[in-house]
Amino acid sequence: MSASKDIESTRDAGPRDTRQRILTAAVELFRRRGYTGTGMKQIAEAAGAPFGSIYHFFPGGKAQLGEEVVRTSGVVYLDLVAGLMTPYEDRVAATADVFIAAADTLRELDFADPCPIATVAMEVANTNEQLRQATSEVFGNWIEEIAAYYAAGGIPEPAARETASSVIALLEGAFMLGRAARSTEPVLAASRAAAAIVRAAAAGE
Repeated sequence: MSASKDIESTRDAGPRDTRQRILTAAVELFRRRGYTGTGMKQIAEAAGAPFGSIYHFFPGGKAQLGEEVVRTSGVVYLDLVAGLMTPYEDRVAATADVFIAAADTLRELDFADPCPIATVAMEVANTNEQLRQATSEVFGNWIEEIAAYYAAGGIPEPAARETASSVIALLEGAFMLGRAARSTEPVLAASRAAAAIVRAAAAGE
């Protein structure tokens, strides 16, 4: 469920290629080192781009680049989750499969942070309104889309939205616990809890 490969695959030649390399490098560095722990020179080096090119493509500096990382990654991650869920008619099984895939991703990344959005949100929610708003809107979009998927499966509103919000909270929290423990067990435990929440909502409990 890593977004960086999907973002990188959209690269074109020329100036757009340079811009995309900068964005891809920022995604990876924010994911591994955090927003505050990543410098603009590090991004330029990782992208193989001149330092000044970052400000050419992102004149608003690090905050603008961070916002684009959040919004671009948000779309990619939502597409990944939707791709896992939509083949299932059974919303419970679909939800469990997302968590199982997340556990696999966490292991493949050697327990590095798989989601730059949550990392940025936790770091700057109280200090950078531009990035707080971006992360809030991304999480809100996730909730709306997953709620619509649950509603299409028969879970009525507002339970569908509450269920989607709970599932996302479980997933992001499980990532944090899994990284700290260097174990997939928190994610797999959250999978069972999320499936139980969806099952209860579908039963009208």
